[in-house]
Amino acid sequence: MTQDDSTQEPSHEHLAPLSKKERRVLGTLIEKSLTTPEYYPLTIKALTTGCNQKSNRSPLSSYDEYDAEEILDGLRSRGLIAAVQTAGGRAERYRHLLRDQVGWKNASLAIMAELLLRGRQQLGELRSRANRMATIDSLDQLREELRQLMQNGYVQASGDLHRRGIEVDHGLYLDTEQNKSQGLSSAPGQSPQQSPRQSVKDVSEPQTESINRAGQSNEQQSGQTAAISEPQIDYRDEIEELKNMVLQLEDRISELERQLGV
Repeated sequence: MTQDDSTQEPSHEHLAPLSKKERRVLGTLIEKSLTTPEYYPLTIKALTTGCNQKSNRSPLSSYDEYDAEEILDGLRSRGLIAAVQTAGGRAERYRHLLRDQVGWKNASLAIMAELLLRGRQQLGELRSRANRMATIDSLDQLREELRQLMQNGYVQASGDLHRRGIEVDHGLYLDTEQNKSQGLSSAPGQSPQQSPRQSVKDVSEPQTESINRAGQSNEQQSGQTAAISEPQIDYRDEIEELKNMVLQLEDRISELERQLGV
């Protein structure tokens, strides 16, 4: 058995479906570990703020710190997160353990974080959004990452990944949320029964790809279109990240003041 086999097989069984709140907390921890590693692990306060931020979240949430603490306890009992004590800090901080438990590298972590935080989306959108956390140079690289995740049941798609207008989503919904998986399959290359939503997107897709560049394929055009539509979202993301950084700095200053008796 190879080293990869020894880490992947048991981890697939370990990562069972997650509740909506667990997905939001875990997705937020993944996101912050990649976008603001200097302020990670997160305090309860910073984590709650991250869960409730206005950008990169669908739907929006309004959790409080008691909600976050309860969710963290459940995730910790499943071995998916850990509490750590930083040097000189009094407040516990939390980090995810998915690198060890599941074996995901940065690109897979970024993809799963976006799907856990936003849900179902097209490939061009997913690449543009996940690329802010980990480098995904092309749609072909994204497809390869998705295929590996699909093989373990972590991702599902509305058809072959090379088809235009394809949508992907995570595969960690609870059984009671089966409607979330309508029209999606976790088997690479398998085309599930087309849902009404997919039919509409397939018809309208040529209009969304009206920006052309000589010598580029339809898949590349789709990625460009998503990238062109993202700048305003990216600015909002940066503002939210700055807000989170300020909150985390306030936490550290408060801890330092308590230590100094100020």
